[in-house]
Amino acid sequence: MRVIGIDPGIARTGYAVLDTSGQNAACLESGVITTAAGEPFGKRLHQIYQALIERIDRHRPGEAALEKVFHSRNTKAALNLGHARGVAMLAAVQAGIEVFEYSPLEIKQAVAGYGRADKRQVQEMVTTLLGLSQLPPPDAADAMAAALCHTHSAEFLRKISR
Repeated sequence: MRVIGIDPGIARTGYAVLDTSGQNAACLESGVITTAAGEPFGKRLHQIYQALIERIDRHRPGEAALEKVFHSRNTKAALNLGHARGVAMLAAVQAGIEVFEYSPLEIKQAVAGYGRADKRQVQEMVTTLLGLSQLPPPDAADAMAAALCHTHSAEFLRKISR
């Protein structure tokens, strides 16, 4: 299974494309899409959308895993995150990719075994699980974790539905 994990954000959107087979997973590409704070908001959303479309076109994943919106005391930040999630979801759906959503707690539980793991723990676990030579940036690590969470969940669901 090939899956793209996306950790949406207006300033930084992490992404990772993984190939998985059973318990084995390999990262084909990962990184962080950054947008400049001084740019118009619509232009920033378009940059995220275009960058994700390029990755989707290049790797042709069959599924996408996105982190669900978390509750925030900062209303503006939550709304901005919602917009970034929307363009990420649109990019996937327009490419014919089914989107699966996971809470931060579910993602951390899946990769670190602890739903309250910090960013560093997530980075270290995805590095170990994917056999990476160095720690990925936090946003890319979160995208890898979302993709790994999905592959574990999808594998489990396939086993129990047999």
